[in-house]
Amino acid sequence: MTTLLTNARLVLDDEVLTGTILYGPGGIEDVQPGLSALPHAVDVEGDFVSPGLIECHTDNLERHFVPRPGVIWPNPLAALLAHDAQVVASGMTTVYDAVVAGGYDDGKDYRPKILKTAVEAIRDARAAGLLRADHRLHLRCEATDPSMMERVEAGAEPSILALASLMDHTPGQRQWRDLAHYRRFVEGEGRSAEEVETIIAEQVRKGSEAARLNFARAAAFFRERGIPMASHDDTTPGHVAEAVAAGCTISEFPTTEEAARAAGDAGLVTIGGAPNVTRGGSHSGGVAVGALAATGLIRVLSSDYVPASLLQAVQVLVASHGMGLPAALAMVTSRPADMLGLADRGRLRPGLRADLLRFRLAGDTPVVREVMAGGQRVF
Repeated sequence: MTTLLTNARLVLDDEVLTGTILYGPGGIEDVQPGLSALPHAVDVEGDFVSPGLIECHTDNLERHFVPRPGVIWPNPLAALLAHDAQVVASGMTTVYDAVVAGGYDDGKDYRPKILKTAVEAIRDARAAGLLRADHRLHLRCEATDPSMMERVEAGAEPSILALASLMDHTPGQRQWRDLAHYRRFVEGEGRSAEEVETIIAEQVRKGSEAARLNFARAAAFFRERGIPMASHDDTTPGHVAEAVAAGCTISEFPTTEEAARAAGDAGLVTIGGAPNVTRGGSHSGGVAVGALAATGLIRVLSSDYVPASLLQAVQVLVASHGMGLPAALAMVTSRPADMLGLADRGRLRPGLRADLLRFRLAGDTPVVREVMAGGQRVF
């Protein structure tokens, strides 16, 4: 039941070691330098072997539940399985599925309509052993929605809930502090200029007061249940101070260098977007994450809305920002494991889970060759 991989470039905590790794369903059994001559050893031809990637905030599940505007897929399990296959093919072995509790407009916003079925699909598929990756629930709480707490209570499935983030998407604030970017976003949903301005005015009116009340209510709800919390799109030191007061330990997607620095100084773990790194900048006017990651102001990466970007961003950090491969991969393996209290994974060490990723490079593009989760090949 064990597998021996040799002639591998093993990505360890602080070095890349040409060597051999022995693993099975019980975990990693041995990691050694050098090549094995045993007949059952599998020659991986110099490919990199690293821990499986740990994704802490992916919106990708929503894309499978709603593949086109107005289309909600009728089979929740099939949508989840398609998402699971995609994230595993991107090298992920642990996935925190970010499902939104709340929305802007029940009439047009699809997210309130899929909350219950998405949570139930993750819960039931996980219990039935149908998933390749280890999936957990990350509940994204949209504080601008006056009905947010009702939705939070409906979505907080205790068997899978592992992380919560507190979001304020009021136009003119945080991620959308630049209204020009927000107008383009809303216009992209097929609305006229007049409709866009009406929507923005209404969202500002309703959202500001709801966000203030909901932030405190949600923070109390998750503190009582011992669920770790992340603030979302911190833009100023004031936002960071609010997050610390609420009990957050994570600042995900800070939109300015000032906010990222303040979060680090306050002891919060900072998360940046891998698509931002891969593209060389933010799609919504925020700070470029690559430079912040290279200087240590961003500690963890998330694929956010593009699963393949997680491993691609690692290579961009190596090729364009001067980071070593062990340090860059730590941002998607050991650091998120430490951040989320996952002491059994995230490193190539005997005794830990055999969550492994085998990949090589085609130029600067990572190519996933194999993925093992819990010692079993899943891709």
